[in-house]
Amino acid sequence: MKHNRRRGVALAAAAVVTMTALPVSAAAHTASGPWHEVVVTGAGADAAARAVESAGGRVLASLPLAHGVAALLPQDGTLPAGWTVVPQRELTVADATADAAGTATTVRQMLGMPAKGNEGDGVTVAVVDTGIADVPDLAGRVAKHLDLTGTGEGDGYGHGTFMAGLIAASGAASGGAYRGVAPAADLIDVKVADADGRTDLITVLRGLQWVSDHRKDVQVLNLSLSAESPLPYQVDPLNQALESLWRQGVAVVVPSGNDGPGIGSVTSPGNDPVLLTTGGLDASGTADRGDDVVGVWSGRGPTQQGDAKPDMVAAGGHVVSLRSPGSVVDRGNPAARVGDVYFRGSGTSMAAAVTSGAVAATLAVQPKLGPDAIKNLLVSTAYPSPGLTAAAGGGAGGLDVARVLAAAPKWRTSKAQSDYDEDTAAVGRDAKRWAAFTDAVVAGDGDAAERAWNKLSPASRDWAARAWAQLDPAARAWAARAWAARAWAGADGSWAARAWAARAWAARAWASDDWAARAWADADWTARAWAGEDWAARAWAADRWSASSWAWLPRS
Repeated sequence: MKHNRRRGVALAAAAVVTMTALPVSAAAHTASGPWHEVVVTGAGADAAARAVESAGGRVLASLPLAHGVAALLPQDGTLPAGWTVVPQRELTVADATADAAGTATTVRQMLGMPAKGNEGDGVTVAVVDTGIADVPDLAGRVAKHLDLTGTGEGDGYGHGTFMAGLIAASGAASGGAYRGVAPAADLIDVKVADADGRTDLITVLRGLQWVSDHRKDVQVLNLSLSAESPLPYQVDPLNQALESLWRQGVAVVVPSGNDGPGIGSVTSPGNDPVLLTTGGLDASGTADRGDDVVGVWSGRGPTQQGDAKPDMVAAGGHVVSLRSPGSVVDRGNPAARVGDVYFRGSGTSMAAAVTSGAVAATLAVQPKLGPDAIKNLLVSTAYPSPGLTAAAGGGAGGLDVARVLAAAPKWRTSKAQSDYDEDTAAVGRDAKRWAAFTDAVVAGDGDAAERAWNKLSPASRDWAARAWAQLDPAARAWAARAWAARAWAGADGSWAARAWAARAWAARAWASDDWAARAWADADWTARAWAGEDWAARAWAADRWSASSWAWLPRS
């Protein structure tokens, strides 16, 4: 929601440094000179803290989720090679349009849900946003208020309350008309943005770290932020923190951003192939899905790194949710009020919140589903419409909660899940053989690599060939560039395995097994193993992966 124009997150220009030079960010002047707020990531939080202190800096916050720390570094401080240093940067919530006119269709009607329902019982959603106001429609739903801004509880901007209402409002003030998608779900208010809708990278990371520390109590995270990040998702601390939460079992929902309709307008962190990215659809004021279209404001892919996004679209146009009385958005857009309690708005923030509610409702039905399985379920059950094609920015189609909830109880026994389970078992049984193969490749021993490969089960070899052969050309090209050019050789030694696994399998429901950690984590599987070879396009895209794939290794 916004006063007069649509905007995405404001993102200060940033740079990523992996050697010794430090970027210039907003500096804090002390008696000893200027200090720079940064996020340092690499081998882990403890090691990052030691590196910062050795450079004469001061740790502001430990961020194990992002494998690093937030810190103040002196202007003349240096860090050894291998650390990624990202400047502090300002962010704002993913503002959209506060609608002064337009026909509003209730969200539950658009999702194919009954007007009355009590979905989401037993599930907790963390809303990382501008805060949640204490309004009657959320009575008893907010389990905790956490303020990381220092401005106190409440929602002075009005964005977080709107998101919370879409997820879990009771609809009491509207006779149930504006009931949330998961009205029985609990909410945790993680306030990271102030009354102007502004926040910064470090504050958001601290909020995500809190969620990670309490992940046993949180199943879903809604982050309606979007940014024009200059960093690849593989090294951006925000993306990496969200991916870590995903691997920890928290389903992360993010918007595609409000910079549409141009191609390539998906913003960060919606550009991450691991996360569930939702674009916004406009229902054209009717319950008929045949006239649904992708909102003109909705970010469209592919991303700058070639990934197809968004994953799907959900109700985001002219939706009605809760007001935060007296907030900036409320005061600035009185014509968007719907009665005394509600407010009308459009944007992908709303679509993300609707999707988060759907995830909560799904987990209440089938709590054993992990983030990957949930993503696969929502995408697989999306409904088609002429205006919601992938080419139009609709991803797999529109979110259909009725179909999702009907399919959820048996989803673990679906063919997709069955195939996944079979492949997971095959790879798991061969974990030691995979490790032996990796060690041989890293050591440059072609004979040992061939012997280890031949000892893998046929099922494992078939899985590897299928997983890589199915990569789209952009993914293969990215992989080739990443390693062959030695672009990342100085980075954290384990990043390559993590990024490779995320890129290749996470979006296809492989990451939850964390097979990469078992099979590859002990190896320094970095650029030096593959340098000089266009291995992704030449070796992996073939129908079979055989000894010829590493023929370049020296032989005895």
